[in-house]
Amino acid sequence: MESSKKSDNNRGKKMTRKEVLEKKKKVQEIIKAAVSQKDPLSSFPTFRHYNTKDLSVYLDAGCGDSLSSPVKQSIQSLLKVNMEASYGTEWLEEERVKRREMVSSEARYIFVYEISNVDTNIMFKLSRKGRSNADGVDDKGRLVAFVHHRFTIEEEIPVLYVYELQLEHRVQGKGLGKFLMVLIELIAQKNKMRAVMLTVQKANMIAMNFYRNKQRYRISTMSPSQLQMGLQTNYEILCKTFDYEAKAVLEGTEDK
Repeated sequence: MESSKKSDNNRGKKMTRKEVLEKKKKVQEIIKAAVSQKDPLSSFPTFRHYNTKDLSVYLDAGCGDSLSSPVKQSIQSLLKVNMEASYGTEWLEEERVKRREMVSSEARYIFVYEISNVDTNIMFKLSRKGRSNADGVDDKGRLVAFVHHRFTIEEEIPVLYVYELQLEHRVQGKGLGKFLMVLIELIAQKNKMRAVMLTVQKANMIAMNFYRNKQRYRISTMSPSQLQMGLQTNYEILCKTFDYEAKAVLEGTEDK
């Protein structure tokens, strides 16, 4: 990047540097504003609940540095059940990494609680009172799914990165995963993120099909398979972009 600047005239270099600094500052302000939002669900009240004929759940938000012990245990258990087979012999090390990630102050969560014999209006009132997950796990029911996401910067572009989308097997196939991804994309756009990104294990064919074929995510230019041609990796980085620049930088010229 610096070598290309040398061919510019003085004025061009100054203008370019000024624009780069202004853009960087703007992006950092966007991330700061997104991170400071305490409850992203407040902008989408209709997403507090998801109901089908055989499933009724309630959604709540939280942060990684305020997780209660029961929530940590639920998340760790669900991760192990869903992901151990995909990672194979790498799981023990990956599990340690994920445990550190889940309690980071940067981690943001959407928790999904199954409602059983509880009036959904009562659940909504609990959320309006600001009941935290640390204090109200039992009141909210059984945690059956969660999304761990973060607001971050990739290639100078503000993005919402989905670290985990995990559902208990018995609540899969009921449209809940799609519902959560729609919500995540709305949260991303509301907070001026220009893309949603995530990582998927190649061995997890169900997840790969869900994101690639059903949710229309594309392999990112940042994925190892795109950065180092011929290198065998066990995962892909996928993305869905919301504007031209993000598309050009994060999607590139992928045909499919």
